[in-house]
Amino acid sequence: MNDRQAVHIVPSEPRLDVVPTVLRASTDAWQRRHRRHVILADHLTTLSVVTVAAVTMLRSGSTAAVAPGWNAAALVLSAVITAACVLGALFVSHAWDPRGLGHGAEEYRRVGRALLSTMVFLALIGFAWQLTVLRPWIFVVVPLIGLTALPVRYVIRQALHRRRRAGQCLLPVLAAGGVETLRELIARTRREPHSGWRIDGVCITRDSWSGLMAWERGEIDGVPVVGTIDELAELVGAGGYRVVALAPDPYWTPGRIQRLAWQLEGSDAEMVVAPMLLEVTGPRLNVAPVFGLPLLWVSQPTFTGVKRVVKDCVDRIVAVLLLLLAAPLFLVIAVLIRIDSGGPILYRQRRVGREGRIFTMIKFRSMVQGAHRLRAGMDPGDDQGAGPMFKMRRDPRITKVGAVLRRYSIDELPQLFNVVTGSMSLVGPRPPLPEEVEHYDPAARRRLLVKPGLTGLWQVSGRSDLSWEESVRLDLRYVENWSLALDFVILWKTVWAVVRGQGAY
Repeated sequence: MNDRQAVHIVPSEPRLDVVPTVLRASTDAWQRRHRRHVILADHLTTLSVVTVAAVTMLRSGSTAAVAPGWNAAALVLSAVITAACVLGALFVSHAWDPRGLGHGAEEYRRVGRALLSTMVFLALIGFAWQLTVLRPWIFVVVPLIGLTALPVRYVIRQALHRRRRAGQCLLPVLAAGGVETLRELIARTRREPHSGWRIDGVCITRDSWSGLMAWERGEIDGVPVVGTIDELAELVGAGGYRVVALAPDPYWTPGRIQRLAWQLEGSDAEMVVAPMLLEVTGPRLNVAPVFGLPLLWVSQPTFTGVKRVVKDCVDRIVAVLLLLLAAPLFLVIAVLIRIDSGGPILYRQRRVGREGRIFTMIKFRSMVQGAHRLRAGMDPGDDQGAGPMFKMRRDPRITKVGAVLRRYSIDELPQLFNVVTGSMSLVGPRPPLPEEVEHYDPAARRRLLVKPGLTGLWQVSGRSDLSWEESVRLDLRYVENWSLALDFVILWKTVWAVVRGQGAY
C-alpha cells in the first residue's frame, strides 16, 4: 500500500488537502457569473418586451382605445411601473437566489410566482385608481414576459448543465453519515451531475470505520474517507468545501446537528441535512417549530382540488390545439402505414388508468398485424424489458415505418385523443398494461393515483433504457411532487428527448 492510501486508513490523520482552498475562489467565481447572467437576462427580457409593447401601443393608438384621455406620457409611465413591478417581484420571490438556480422546477416556479404577483399587484392598482391603461400590461405584456423569460432561463441553465457534465461548475461537497446512505448519495450525484454537487470527501463514524473491510477503508465508491464525523468541523475549516451534506445515520441526534451548525458558523460551507424521505421534495416539505423544536412537515400529495382542475383544463385545451396542428401529419402517417403493411392505421390496447380504471389507448400501428399473438411464440430470453414490461431492441414484429415512428415517439401522438377524453394526461406516469399491474407491489401501485401521461419523467430520463426500479422511482417522484411548474419542465424536455430519439425502441 502506498503512502497516499495509508493516509486514508488512519482516521486520526484526516486529509485536509483533499479539496484545495483555491477551489473556494473558483466556486465563488462561477456562481457569481451564473447569477449575473440570469439577472442580466431577466432585465433585458423584461425591458425588451415592455419597450416593444409600449412602442406598438403608441403607434397603433391602442392607448386611446382602452383608456380614452390617456396620452403618451401616461403610456410610458405605465410601462415603467410594469417593468419595475416585474423586476421587484423577481427579487422578492428569490428568483435570483443562487441556491435555486440551475436545477429543479423551483427556479421556474419562483419566476411564475413573481409574474403572477405582478399581475395581481397591477390589477389592484388599476382597480384602486381606475387606471384602465394597465389592462393590456396585466393580461398581455406580463404573460409575454414570462413566455420569453422562461425559455431564456432554460438556455442559460442548459449551458450550465453542459459545463457540469464536463466536470466544471460543481460545488465541492463533504458528506457525512452512514456508509450505505453515503453510497446512495454518491451514486445520485454521479448520475445527476446537473444538480451541481461533486462529493470530494466523506466522513463516517468510528464504529463504521472499524466495520469496514480493510480494503475498503481508504474510500467509499471511489470517494476518499477523509476522517471521522468527530473531525468534520475541523475538515470543513481547512477550506474548500462549500456544502456539508449530512446523510441519515443514528449518530445524528438533534444535539449533535445543532452543535455542528454552531461550529460551521463563519465558514464558507452550507450545511444540508438529507431527510429520510428522499423522494419527497419541493412545496410538500416545510420546516415549522413546535414546542421550540424545528420539525420537518410533509404535506399530503395533491390528487384533487383546484390545481388538478386547472391541470385537466390545460391538458384538454393543449391536446385539442396539438391535434389541429398535427392533422396534416396524421394524414401522411396514415398513408405511409397503409403502403408499408396494409391493415388498420390505429392500434388499440387496453391500459390501466387512474385508480385502476381500464381504458382503451390508441396509437399509430407500428407492428405487423397480430403482433400480440406472435409474442406468445417468442423466446422469453429475447425479453430486454425492465421488470414486467416486454421490450426488444430489434423486435422482428416492428414494420419499417413503425421503426421510424417509434424512434421519435410519433406513434404515440393519437394518445392526444385519450387526453381530450380525460383518460390520460399530457404528463404523468407511463400507462401500464393490465398484466403489468398484476405484478405491482404496493409502491408501484401508487402510480395509479394519478392519470397516466403521454410523457413523463420516464420519457425524459432514458425511456426504454431505464431499469424497472428506476422507472418506478421516477414515476413515484412525479406522483409525490407534482406541480404545474414540473409539468412545464417535463413537456419542454420531452421535445429534446424525442428529437434525440434515445432510449426508444
